[in-house]
Amino acid sequence: MLKEQIDTALKAAMKAKDQKLRVATLRLINAAIKDRDIAARGEDRCEGANDEEILGILTKMVKQREESAAAFEKGCRPELAEQERAEIDVIREFLPRQLSEDEIKVAVKDVIDEYDASGLKDMGKCMGALKERFHGSMDFGAAGKMMKDRLS
Repeated sequence: MLKEQIDTALKAAMKAKDQKLRVATLRLINAAIKDRDIAARGEDRCEGANDEEILGILTKMVKQREESAAAFEKGCRPELAEQERAEIDVIREFLPRQLSEDEIKVAVKDVIDEYDASGLKDMGKCMGALKERFHGSMDFGAAGKMMKDRLS
């Protein structure tokens, strides 16, 4: 499903001819998905990457570009940082809506209450529950920090 959306977006961008960055970014996404498909065949799975795996790929791509943009800003290369941010915007079109900081706080509190977590020893199972419920739509770095603060 997600793979078809990306292919459709790529075809539309190629027809528009004025969206070189968008075409290049969508091609990078397709290449990453094809790499995952090849790895799946190596694991004796007939089907390629599923939507969950594609969401993981997209999330990883966003994180890589955020880190690159920060490095370019630090290195006084704002034009390259802007290009990375433009690629992030294209990739995020295919990700679910990201939860706000307040929504993350509520989710962290709910999971802690649900598991009756009382200390850092319970953090792993709580984070696992968050990752299962909010895969692709939550910044788990921020959630982990909030959870650690609550459980400490």
